[in-house]
Amino acid sequence: MAYSVSTQTPASRIAALAGTVLILALIALPFIAGRSTIRDMFFILTMLVLAQFWNLLAGYGGLVSIGQQAFVGAGAYALFGTVILWGVDPVPAILFAGIAALIIAVPTAFFAFRLNGAYFAIGTWVIAEVVRLLVSQWKTLGGGTGTSLPRDATGDMWFVGAIETALDVRSAAARDILAYWLALALALATIGGIYWLLRTRRGLALAAVRDNVEAAKSVGVDAGRMKWIVFLTSAFGTGLAGGLIYMQKARISPDAAFSVTDWTAYVIFIVVIGGIGTIEGPIIGVLVFFALQSLLADFGSWYLMTLGVLAIVIMLVAPRGLWGLLSERTGLHLFPIRRRLSGGMTERKETS
Repeated sequence: MAYSVSTQTPASRIAALAGTVLILALIALPFIAGRSTIRDMFFILTMLVLAQFWNLLAGYGGLVSIGQQAFVGAGAYALFGTVILWGVDPVPAILFAGIAALIIAVPTAFFAFRLNGAYFAIGTWVIAEVVRLLVSQWKTLGGGTGTSLPRDATGDMWFVGAIETALDVRSAAARDILAYWLALALALATIGGIYWLLRTRRGLALAAVRDNVEAAKSVGVDAGRMKWIVFLTSAFGTGLAGGLIYMQKARISPDAAFSVTDWTAYVIFIVVIGGIGTIEGPIIGVLVFFALQSLLADFGSWYLMTLGVLAIVIMLVAPRGLWGLLSERTGLHLFPIRRRLSGGMTERKETS
């Protein structure tokens, strides 16, 4: 009797084909879309990256952090620092943004992992505030008022000239297109990397740690190591996103780069309404968030109140989010990670 283990489903195969077509369309989008559309897509993609990494941290690792703005800000300031002080081109400087966030994450994890539950969440926020206050003293990069990228750095950025020639656009539009393509690559790498991780033995160990730390330890899972891996991975990816976001903005200040509302509260909202603990959830959540922002942004405080009310309603009606509700009723999984055993008795029946 032969057995085989698989995770694919008919829906996931169809989703893979549709996803391939969608990716090709997104790559070609700058050839047919205007600058405003490219900027909107850049926003969606970067928020999706932030949401996927927070979901990895909280939804799969059980580490609910409200201090992710520390890694966004650290990554953004690292990019500005390497460009202004060292003369590095902004494109490769994005890698330094991820490294800087990773470095900040090590002492953050060292202290935060000594806390549990709500204390862990509050601890990460306090550490983020400390990082913000320290960065605001960095006079070379504008102190509390911030600074901008030099014009020669933005004008001579890698690949911008080639995009200007190929698409016949101005320099500013070419920079937006470059940022969009980089955001698309980062989003695809993030989703693909997380999906790969969840399908490995480490993914099983991560789920065990999230569900019950003591039970995971009893079957040989190194819970502490898994927490470190997830926390550092999330910090590195968030730092890359932060560097990319502020490379596109070309202007930075401590209050903006370390905004708990923009880089943590909105991200949590996206994951919660979409479906925490799923890859599909943040994708649905970011589309809903963008639609609400486009419709309600002009209403001031009512916009934030609407987001809060909607989040509460969804948590009451569908605790697992919109995708969780849909998946529960239809059994649909576009990124399946559950292993299914096939063969054995089935093959015996066919051969007898």
